[in-house]
Amino acid sequence: MIKKLFSLSFALCMFIVTSQAQERAVPSILPKPTCIKMGNSNSKFILSNDTKIVCKIEDKDIKFALNELNKIGKELFGKEFKKGSKIEGVNNIIIRKDGSIKNEGYSLEITAENIIIKANSAAGVFYAAQTLKQIVPVQAFETPIDLKNLALPLLKINDTPHFGYRGFMLDCSRHFWSVETVKEVIDILALHKMNRFHWHLTEDQGWRIEIKKYPLLTKVGSLREQTTTGHNEGLDGIPYGGYYTQKDIKEIVKYAQERFVTIVPEIEIPGHSLGALSAYPWLGCEGEKGNYKTWAYWGVSKQIACAGRESTFKFWEDVLTEVMELFPGEYIHIGGDEAPRDMWKECPDCQKRIKENNLKNEAELQSYVNGRIEKFLNAHGRKLIGWDEILEGGVSQGATIMSWRGTEGGIAAAKKGNTVIMTPGSYCYLDYRQTTDRKDELDSNGSYVPLRKSYSFNPYDQLAENEHKYILGVQGNLWTEYVTTPMQLQYKALPRLGAIAEIGWSNPDPKTKDVEEFIGRAKELARYYSVYGWSFGRHFYEDGVQVGW
Repeated sequence: MIKKLFSLSFALCMFIVTSQAQERAVPSILPKPTCIKMGNSNSKFILSNDTKIVCKIEDKDIKFALNELNKIGKELFGKEFKKGSKIEGVNNIIIRKDGSIKNEGYSLEITAENIIIKANSAAGVFYAAQTLKQIVPVQAFETPIDLKNLALPLLKINDTPHFGYRGFMLDCSRHFWSVETVKEVIDILALHKMNRFHWHLTEDQGWRIEIKKYPLLTKVGSLREQTTTGHNEGLDGIPYGGYYTQKDIKEIVKYAQERFVTIVPEIEIPGHSLGALSAYPWLGCEGEKGNYKTWAYWGVSKQIACAGRESTFKFWEDVLTEVMELFPGEYIHIGGDEAPRDMWKECPDCQKRIKENNLKNEAELQSYVNGRIEKFLNAHGRKLIGWDEILEGGVSQGATIMSWRGTEGGIAAAKKGNTVIMTPGSYCYLDYRQTTDRKDELDSNGSYVPLRKSYSFNPYDQLAENEHKYILGVQGNLWTEYVTTPMQLQYKALPRLGAIAEIGWSNPDPKTKDVEEFIGRAKELARYYSVYGWSFGRHFYEDGVQVGW
């Protein structure tokens, strides 16, 4: 009965939104709120430099949410909104606690007298600020207008995210991104109400995080002699490097926390490890004889860390200890993908480990590695995430699976009772081309994922309703073999990140989606991208037609 009432309520709300869209000019908001009800179209709220914020929430992080509201004042009027502890007269932004609203949810009501925001947490207020930013006519940010009469429509929004995990992964190993660029990425996530930044920090092509106990990881492992051109077509002869100091990381973690984004660090175990092996050859099965070097090429190296020696596990535990000290979030990502086990078949230490632990094969040896690392993380109050390859050879029920090779791995994991983050390449890989027009399109690892296809993704496909609870959320991924500048990064991510964001925040059921309506909102949000100076793909249609303003 509750489900039926919810469905009826949701359908009714969507009918109200749809039926009133033309006559009452429903604001273009992305991701789409759960419910919007327009008020009297003959009245408006006038936002001005006299508007005052009155906050009735006591929360240690509320200042970050208020900062976001004040940014609107700064961008529009050149100064922050006034602050007060009491409601006096009208023209207030009133912020109240409402324990009935879920953690990241909020209500936002605009009356002729005041704007009223209700939430159960500072995060909810922060997301309400993102919505308010999109209700303000974009023209107010684009060009000078009469800001003394900045009229906002009367409305009531009730909004709650569908998924608790709404993520984006950035590869900083193939190409290194400055602290400022990473911060800008976090700003982009905040605008889209995304709450996880998956930070890919180690690879064959470079180790990017300072580990004080192992200084050669950055002194040696962060550097490569040169970089391949195109699809391993040649070498450029130019040395390349870069890494984040622990001071840099603390700065970025704090910046993310202030925008309600939790960072999920990824340390690749046991594959994609040449950055580490080049610094400490004893980590590899061949030891010093391996002649390990950070890789100049793209692809998958057969040279992986040795799983037979205790010294390797000591290294991983030492590294992860420092990683956990830097990143307070509950998840640590260990990669686990694309780890050829050829070297293990020839390594006496690995074969000894297999025999001593009654393992059937090298796949079970990797499972043994995953299990030991997971126990170590669990003992420190953290949870393990790995790419879907960690399912091979078996995995504990406590591990979270990030399904990238299609949805099959995620489906299999959910049916076994493992939690899952869906990120299949055919929908969620933002480094793939977004248009069939190859003339001006950046190169890519894969094929063609236009905006429409990203938006069509259903993370629950082929899962029974009682299995939906195992899907924690969705994530867009951006690998950077062919992405070398911040402008290219933004172009690849946007506007498709908006599609991933809406799947994560709004109802993901494809039956309720209107792709043309979404594209209209995506185009409108792109105007805000321009305000912030962000690059974005203008190929809003599958046929590659470029849409300008």
